[in-house]
Amino acid sequence: MRADFYLIDKPRFREQPLLLVCELARKAMAAQQPTLVLTRDFEQADTLDDLLWSFDEDAFIPHQIAGDEDDDITAVLIVPPDTEVQDRPLVINLRETIASGQYQRVLEVVAADPAEREGSRQRWRQYKQRGFEIAKHDM
Repeated sequence: MRADFYLIDKPRFREQPLLLVCELARKAMAAQQPTLVLTRDFEQADTLDDLLWSFDEDAFIPHQIAGDEDDDITAVLIVPPDTEVQDRPLVINLRETIASGQYQRVLEVVAADPAEREGSRQRWRQYKQRGFEIAKHDM
């Protein structure tokens, strides 16, 4: 199991951190890796849903907010809190807690905000305690 922490630093991502999530989702789809994106709330899920349609006019990333019969066949599933879904091998986590469930890899997207960085340090330790291989990427 592996946890990758993407620490946002570039101006493009500082202004709109969800752009990095879109880029990661695009890479996952290109690798044919079904992905869950765990959002902090329904508002963030809606914002990400809209952004995945518009962030790159040449990219088509099949996605939806979880909650209907097409969940199992959608490449990128956006999951607000308290929404039950099947586990997938890849998770992009935007929440303040570590990702639950069974997965092979989790991508933690961490905004440049000092409070977010502190929360990511706690999650880093928790993944480490669970035996995850951990990597850090400055974005």
